[in-house]
Amino acid sequence: MSLISEIFSYTFIINAFLAGSLIAVCSALLGVPLVLKRYSMIGDGLSHVAFGSMAIAMALNASPLAISIPITVLSAFLLLRVSSNTNIKGDSLVALISTSAMALGILITSMTSGLNTDVTAFLFGSILSIGKTDVIISLVLAIFVVGFFVIFYNSIFSVTFDETFSNATGIKSSLYNSLIAVLTALTVVIGMRLMGAMMISSLIIFPALSAMRIFKSYKSVTLCATIVSIICFFLGIVLSFVISSPAGATIVVINLIIFMIFALIEKIKCIF
Repeated sequence: MSLISEIFSYTFIINAFLAGSLIAVCSALLGVPLVLKRYSMIGDGLSHVAFGSMAIAMALNASPLAISIPITVLSAFLLLRVSSNTNIKGDSLVALISTSAMALGILITSMTSGLNTDVTAFLFGSILSIGKTDVIISLVLAIFVVGFFVIFYNSIFSVTFDETFSNATGIKSSLYNSLIAVLTALTVVIGMRLMGAMMISSLIIFPALSAMRIFKSYKSVTLCATIVSIICFFLGIVLSFVISSPAGATIVVINLIIFMIFALIEKIKCIF
């Protein structure tokens, strides 16, 4: 308890924990339908787009969020629209866009400011860069994401498993897919300052995959993924402080360990 008290005596740790926990909740909720729809790598693709747009913003001396949010949201719409209307599908399209955006971002950065501290923070994350403004923005986003899932739970469930049936019953699957993509884009952009462009997608993928090892119902998987995401984030923050490791990478490793534990439990359940 003395260690926890010491860790949370620092204001930047408190800000990072509050903002990160809210982002972890958003990522877990959005990750479940994305993983089930086999479109989980959209988070990775959008994080690379966000980095590219932030590099452009820094080159123009503009606000990173003001440039990155509209470009990333537009890219989310583009991914859905192009993927459904071309022969380039799913992960191939995400890889195409993400690598192009990352290459563009690195090229612009090398020609302007170079790989300075700000750019490194966006690439790998930095808890020192999290302030009260980030906490407020994360809170607003969490309210929207949680409210969206609570109010439209049945429709999201239907769209996740059977879009054809959803359309037949009057549920506009394209609208819900677009809303999920937009909320994912916002989560990626806001969470990038903490986790970094290279690792933010892990918050979307790992908790959902871990929960699916043990639970089978949609509601149970969603609740478990949310709890796992928060616990992993907390443990990652504490461990990174203790061993002086990068917070983003530590959180990802904790998520990996939890996934392996859940997978082992699944194997044991199958045996017995």
